[in-house]
Amino acid sequence: MIALRTASHQVRRSLGAIKPVIHSRSQTTRAFSRTLRRSDTRAGQSSRFRSASYFNSRSGVIFASFAIASAYLFHEQPAVQCEAPEVPSLQQQRLISYDEVQKHVTKDDCWVIINGLVYDMTEFLEAHPGGPNAIIQQAGKDASSKFQLLHPPDAIGTLPPEYCLGAIDPETIPAPEAIELTEDEVRQAEAREEMPQAADMLLVQDFENWAERVLSTTAWAYYRSASDEEATFHDNRDAWRRYFFRPRILRGDMSQGSTTTTFLGMPTSMPIFIAPAAMAKLGHPLGEVNLTKAAGTSGIVQAISANASCGLEDMFNARVEGQPLIFQIYLNKDRSASSALIQRVTRLGASAIILTVDVCWQSKRTLDVRAKLGEKNDMPAPPSPTATTAGEKGKSVSEAISGYQDTNLTWSDIAFVKKHTHLPIIIKGVQSVEDVQLCVEYGAQGVILSNHGGRQADYAPAPIDVLYELRELRPDLFSKIDVMVDGGVRSGADVVKALALGAKAVGVGRPILYANGTHGEEGVERVLQIFQEEIRNTMRNIGAKNIEDLKPELVGPMGPWVGRNRPSYAPASSPI
Repeated sequence: MIALRTASHQVRRSLGAIKPVIHSRSQTTRAFSRTLRRSDTRAGQSSRFRSASYFNSRSGVIFASFAIASAYLFHEQPAVQCEAPEVPSLQQQRLISYDEVQKHVTKDDCWVIINGLVYDMTEFLEAHPGGPNAIIQQAGKDASSKFQLLHPPDAIGTLPPEYCLGAIDPETIPAPEAIELTEDEVRQAEAREEMPQAADMLLVQDFENWAERVLSTTAWAYYRSASDEEATFHDNRDAWRRYFFRPRILRGDMSQGSTTTTFLGMPTSMPIFIAPAAMAKLGHPLGEVNLTKAAGTSGIVQAISANASCGLEDMFNARVEGQPLIFQIYLNKDRSASSALIQRVTRLGASAIILTVDVCWQSKRTLDVRAKLGEKNDMPAPPSPTATTAGEKGKSVSEAISGYQDTNLTWSDIAFVKKHTHLPIIIKGVQSVEDVQLCVEYGAQGVILSNHGGRQADYAPAPIDVLYELRELRPDLFSKIDVMVDGGVRSGADVVKALALGAKAVGVGRPILYANGTHGEEGVERVLQIFQEEIRNTMRNIGAKNIEDLKPELVGPMGPWVGRNRPSYAPASSPI
């Protein structure tokens, strides 16, 4: 059996056996404009590899994973200071023994250890967005690994300073015990031994297939989960297959052309952006920083999730020169917290704000909830009979990170966001033509047609269908607001269909998380390279050299364009 120190086991349990690529923060950055210029040339070339080959043995994979992940956790995370007013300094304060911490393990008296400091979390239990049980299960323990996995490093600083009681006495921490790998960890390690390198992935779907095998059960359940019966989730993908191209021929030299474009004034090497997907650290210890770096290398825009597992400064500092970042926000029940956050990201240099409005109520994300139920069944008894109450339900990952979100949203909230920033406002979660019109009337500069990846209202329409309705019923709106779309996008052909119908750009979420979980930054770069290859190939094969050559007449409903199946914009017989 493979036995490692307790710290390594915690990293493995959360992240699996991984192969991260760690860059120095002092690494020289490349200008974003140069990235755009050479993006078309690079797309046909193999991705640069910055990481070593996989180890040939299971133990080698696991040990290397722990070593690199631990190096990141200890050397890259900012130091956390104990600011309790009664403690004069970290050096002079009273050290708290591990035995003392273990005496406070109930919901009425709950202490935990985070990054070497002891916190009294009793008063915070009911206010915790993830619910009290998530903390109570860690009562009397070192919760650092789980905290770092689910929270940005600066989150602990939001607690009142008096919660910090002092530092743990390192001499009293018990020696780590030899711990056996779980069945889930063995499964992950064995799958990673078989997994191809990033360069050998040919389709976007390849990353998803391998992610299901190599990610932890918790990570896969959160990334893949959708609401209820998952009808919308599956239709998001199937809907793209309902639209086919009408290629045009003899359009000149197709060896020339470009996928570069802009949306909302932001330059991009291709018409896709990284959608605001949360909790990237569940798949890789460097989390969303990998996404930022890959977006910069690839010359595209990243939208940062409000629930990102990395700190804002870490992501903004990882940019190359001139790289645009969009920040996505859910409005907080405490609107002062929202206004402060909007002002913060504006100062950091965000290029736009996405206001997500389709989370009107917490949905049941089935796979995520099932994973939590399974975890609860396998969970050891709480440290005290009074630590939890019989029948209390543990929260899934999606429930744990969303407790602060306000469900009382109105059209006046657009004005609230605009009041606190000069940046363009994009409304995400629009699912009808009527609401696109209202977004225009209330002053938004952009909309994202989206149903939250099928994670909110089941049986909501597929975004590509809403885009087609918009083209048919209100084509005038395309000149009044920038329209984007996401949901179910798995190929460059999908992107080209949306662009031809009038979208300015297409968001990609799950494929990015899957690639980050399998190969880290290198995987994200490779999946973006696949998209660019397929976008270029599709454009040229339907008669479009450049983005501006994509017209509605090039795509429409599957089947013959006759009778009721014929789009209103289809020309009678004359050439385009």
